[in-house]
Amino acid sequence: MSDLKRIVAGLTALLASLVSVPALALELPEKVSQALEDFQPGRSPDAVREGPIAGLYEVAYGAQIFYVSADGRFLLQGAFLNTETGENVTEQRRGELIQAELQRIGEERMVIFAADKPEHTVTVFTDIDCGYCRKLHQEVDELNARGITVRYLFFPRSGPGTPSWRKAISVWCADDRQQALTDAKNDRPVATAHCDNPVDAHMELVRGFGLRGTPAIVMEDGSIIPGYVPAEKLAAALDGKPLR
Repeated sequence: MSDLKRIVAGLTALLASLVSVPALALELPEKVSQALEDFQPGRSPDAVREGPIAGLYEVAYGAQIFYVSADGRFLLQGAFLNTETGENVTEQRRGELIQAELQRIGEERMVIFAADKPEHTVTVFTDIDCGYCRKLHQEVDELNARGITVRYLFFPRSGPGTPSWRKAISVWCADDRQQALTDAKNDRPVATAHCDNPVDAHMELVRGFGLRGTPAIVMEDGSIIPGYVPAEKLAAALDGKPLR
């Protein structure tokens, strides 16, 4: 077995243990391995398993899913729908991968506003200087009162070294991260600080999840709501009602 195949098999086994979903440690055909190397030079997939139909392999880079034909000739990106159940098989799988990645990064690398009596949890990628992120943050108390814990990860869209990025680090390094985040979102001063921080790790998730804007709200099943949602509607969605 080549080194690439060993890596793919190892990552597949690891992912299976994280998400409790059957994943096969596959002996990939050489043409498939070469096709993947051509597609993402120097990068191994994070997970590989048999696809939803015969003759396809499902390949995941982060939470971005592709399908490759058994002969390595075709690489597909799109959704598979189960016509019997109406289930979007691809989106369900993406949700499982996202849940696993959030579990991997851990709550110790998030800023958490916990509900006293938690019933649901949402994970929000936030930019301190994003207007709709600030609007959502103004409703955190209401979300907590509804039994919803809010976990924050940083997504400073302007990039490394910018004011938004530096603010995220200063918030993380503050003695009271919750208060510092609230202050920063209200344009109140937060002492500049530097320490070991998870901002780079958060941005790796941003890239792996294919996020483009903020806020990005990750629901409990791993699905993502792009953009601001009022607290009342978000609570209803968590209770299983359609988001309108």
